[in-house]
Amino acid sequence: MQNVYDTLKERGLIAQTTHEEEIRKILGEKKITFYIGFDPTADSLHIGHFMQLIVMKHMQNAGHRPIILLGGGTTMVGDPTGKTDMRPMITQEEIQKNADNFKVQMSKFIDFSDGKALMVNNADWLLKQNYVDFLREVGVHFSVNRMLTAECFKTRLERGLSFLEFNYMLMQSFDFYKLYKEHDCLMEFGGDDQWSNIIGGIELIRRKEGKQAYGMTFTLLTTSEGKKMGKTEKGALWLDPEKVSPYEFYQYWRNVDDKDVIRMLKLVTFLPMEQIAEYEKLEGQELNKVKCILAYEVTKMVHGKEAADAANDAATAIFGGGGNTENMPSETISKADLGDGLNVLDLLTMVKLIPSKGEGRRLIQQNGLSINNEKVTTVDLMVTADMFGEDGLIIKKGKKTFLRLILE
Repeated sequence: MQNVYDTLKERGLIAQTTHEEEIRKILGEKKITFYIGFDPTADSLHIGHFMQLIVMKHMQNAGHRPIILLGGGTTMVGDPTGKTDMRPMITQEEIQKNADNFKVQMSKFIDFSDGKALMVNNADWLLKQNYVDFLREVGVHFSVNRMLTAECFKTRLERGLSFLEFNYMLMQSFDFYKLYKEHDCLMEFGGDDQWSNIIGGIELIRRKEGKQAYGMTFTLLTTSEGKKMGKTEKGALWLDPEKVSPYEFYQYWRNVDDKDVIRMLKLVTFLPMEQIAEYEKLEGQELNKVKCILAYEVTKMVHGKEAADAANDAATAIFGGGGNTENMPSETISKADLGDGLNVLDLLTMVKLIPSKGEGRRLIQQNGLSINNEKVTTVDLMVTADMFGEDGLIIKKGKKTFLRLILE
């Protein structure tokens, strides 16, 4: 079997390692326990978390044991990394509810049977800490001067860094030390923005135990231009189907840039590299087929085969003139609301396809709106019941947004 380190490197997942040759040797020679932390600051995982789950799955497939660390304690403080302002404070009850949601979503990807993976919560030890004891046990090993050079703090110093957040690195470092002691956890993985925090944990283990631990960070999901991916018109690309429907999720990946599709196949799917190499030979219109494969594979992992099939059918119906229109994104409007007819701008705002009538006017003036495959050329158009066919009323906004309107 190929060394999982080589697999991760070949697929472009690795950003930084603390001891590259040692890590590769260890991963090739024995089965280790490693961990990745997830702070439950929201009630759903998003696509950035998905990248970490992909890495965990590669590692688990190679026989290594993942620990998912839910940050019930660290979320009480908030990670300053990548933030221009302090995170909003949330209650313990909200954090626990979010953590419970994370557990359900993560179980789709990680096998927890027979001790093959662990899920722990740092609230179990951090919330019980005596602060003076913590300072004496952990804080004594950290240099403030050195901490201030860390990227996660440097970006915040001009706008203001609270003492609350300044403790975050110590808490995350203590997590690694705790997992090392209790579960023989040898490595911490994380997004590349976690490098400074990971180094802190490795250093704490070295100082307290005189032993070597290791760290590895992974590529953040960005376009070929370096722009962070994972944002939709409605906000973050959540894994919760109630927040982002499987169709919208599918379309996000279907619409990636030509320059990014092969890289995304390597990063966020488990398709064999030999198969991806064949796709790499394609260009132009042929890449559309590859984008559909990317969208289908990722949607199937996150939402299941049935949802991926439905999303694929909807996309085929919309863009290819076939497939099942029932799977298109849909909204229902009552006959009472429609009445004898409704102005197109009123209709679009009612179904929340546009935020304002002003945007609707601009959309029509720029030839960006179609109804039943016909361009809307006037803001005075009245939408009436006789425009609804068996499949409803198909509205197209721009090049990529479709909505099937059903009259009841």
